[in-house]
Amino acid sequence: MKILVVDDEDLLVKGIRFNLQNDGYEVITGSNGLEAVEQVNACHPDLIVLDVMMPEMDGLTACAKIRETSNVPIILLTAKADDMDKLMGFDQGADDYLTKPFNILELKARIRALLRRSGSQDKPVAQTLTIGSISLDLDARNAYRSGVLADLTAKEFDVIEFLMRNPNRVYSREALLDTIWSYEYRSDIRTVDVHIRRLREKLEENPADPQYIMTKWGVGYYFRK
Repeated sequence: MKILVVDDEDLLVKGIRFNLQNDGYEVITGSNGLEAVEQVNACHPDLIVLDVMMPEMDGLTACAKIRETSNVPIILLTAKADDMDKLMGFDQGADDYLTKPFNILELKARIRALLRRSGSQDKPVAQTLTIGSISLDLDARNAYRSGVLADLTAKEFDVIEFLMRNPNRVYSREALLDTIWSYEYRSDIRTVDVHIRRLREKLEENPADPQYIMTKWGVGYYFRK
């Protein structure tokens, strides 16, 4: 599947591209509304992630122009949370709306949902993720240990999904806070330790001697594959 990501924040675009490419998507990028319209005509993406506030041509105008020739699913990104802004986006033809800062896992879930609803994928993206005895149902957001359902909170699921999608890669507490909590608890890195402890209790056969959810002392946490 081909996804077009258009935003004038270069670091944000790089982060989205990295995560989507890890999931097997082909990613095309742009930095303004004019490029978005041009890329749609040239590359025919299956879905567009489009920022609202951009130079040269804003996202709402670009969305309206794209809708003149294409029904491709569009997710708008914005720093504003006002209902009126959302309504304007939907009026211009947007299919979904996400307010910055957002959780990358939520963006990916919305992308999967839109692609399924649009029928644009002949072959659905895999909706399960399994490593060893731990398995995730990404649609239902359920986690299983050796086939037995584990009762995870929403944030616990976000953490384990992120780590399992990036196995053997060590993430600091600060990096996990930025990715999973979107700066909500930047001042308290202990929340990461608490979630890791609970995940071990729920998903490891022996939480005191974990097999999968590992600590790299002095650095952070990783999922061992």
